[in-house]
Amino acid sequence: MAELEQEDGEEKKSPKKLIIIIAAALILLAAGGGGTYFLMKGDSSKGEKVAHEDDTAVHVEKLYFDMSKPLVIDFPKGSAVKHGRITISMLVEGAETIDVLKKNEPMIQNNLLMLIGGQDSGVLNTGEGKEMLRKAILDDVTAVLVKMAGKGKVDEIFFTSFVMQ
Repeated sequence: MAELEQEDGEEKKSPKKLIIIIAAALILLAAGGGGTYFLMKGDSSKGEKVAHEDDTAVHVEKLYFDMSKPLVIDFPKGSAVKHGRITISMLVEGAETIDVLKKNEPMIQNNLLMLIGGQDSGVLNTGEGKEMLRKAILDDVTAVLVKMAGKGKVDEIFFTSFVMQ
């Protein structure tokens, strides 16, 4: 009978050890998976963390702003292309920047019409010409933001439609 009690006692200890080992393994797997997730996630979030003056990090959301109307351009007489129609979208930081862009869209459209209308249409037909125009538009829009609001950031300019005829 003493042997039976001893066997019963060993049987009770054995499942406890097995449960402890399984629980430890699950905890290690969860910790490893969580660490891998955060390492793999990296900079793939929607925005960036920006440090403020008091050294606190704030998440800045990246948003798209589509200009309400396409830009219709008449090129000078004698150029290979007579007309152009360009639709532009911008990648900006924060909703405040979109508000400033909306409020100043007439000024931005005017500046861009003047900028594009002064370009050589033959150059705009090349990829390099479009890239130069994209950078010039980025500089112009950024200048309007600084002039009118003192802040705001446009990260990228995208041509969502670029037709010349």
